[in-house]
Amino acid sequence: MLKQVSLICFLIFSCYMGIKSKDLKHLTNELEVNVAASRVWELYRHLGISMLTARELKTVIQSVQVLEGDGGVGTILKLIFVPGNSSYTERFIKIDDEKKVKVAKGLEGGCLAIGCSVQIVRLDIIEKTSDSCIIRSDIGYAVKEEFEANDPKPNIQLLAAAAQITKRFLESSKNDA
Repeated sequence: MLKQVSLICFLIFSCYMGIKSKDLKHLTNELEVNVAASRVWELYRHLGISMLTARELKTVIQSVQVLEGDGGVGTILKLIFVPGNSSYTERFIKIDDEKKVKVAKGLEGGCLAIGCSVQIVRLDIIEKTSDSCIIRSDIGYAVKEEFEANDPKPNIQLLAAAAQITKRFLESSKNDA
């Protein structure tokens, strides 16, 4: 049921953004974490997950810049990758504390630099039990017609790594308490 509601919300949002849902493709990663969903959401809700991931992945992320905002809706965040790579800029367009959902729209870089017309990152923290949850990371994207033969795709590995870092960080701090 939760998956259906999430999909419906995503489709409504996509229509609002002028994206044809039939044109969207998805890459998804899920990871179970043995920590309460509320604790994981505290880290994901604002800028915490970006800062923690940058600190832990210094060989991948050179810096994180907040170009606008304070971590809430409307915040523009730029990830600058190690020299020789590119950058990625996104705007937080939805943060739902009740459903523990955060959505960001790619503005430049990422798959937008290689032929995608849209990139939407959706992060869901799904309560499983009182002491565990699932971090679901999804990238919805559409490919520009002239680039379809190249089959460009976003890379979900950074989001998967962020989930692993969250798991390690929060589970170890839970055991220390």
